[in-house]
Parts: sequence; C-alpha cells; structure tokens
Amino acid sequence: QIQGKERYDIIGEKTIADAVLDRIVHHSIRVELFGESMRRRNSKIENVFL
Repeated sequence: QIQGKERYDIIGEKTIADAVLDRIVHHSIRVELFGESMRRRNSKIENVFL
C-alpha cells in the first residue's frame, strides 16, 4: 500500500500520480475483514497434528 507523498516519489510527477490514483480508486470498493485469518487458524490445526 502506497501512502501520501510516497506515491509522488514512485511515479515522479504529481499530476500523473493523482490521475492514476483517481482512476484506480474511482470504481473500487473497500472491504474490511475482521476475525482470525484462515491461514493462521489452519496452521494452528496443522501444528496440533504434528
């Protein structure tokens, strides 16, 4: 994830960086997940059987 000024440093041109970000975010939907990750949960189960 790129934060704030960092995107300007990576792309090099502020106007272009803003335009690219605008086009990426325009139709996006933010999804927040809660709870324990399935990977962590599965690794705990696997460790029990070892």
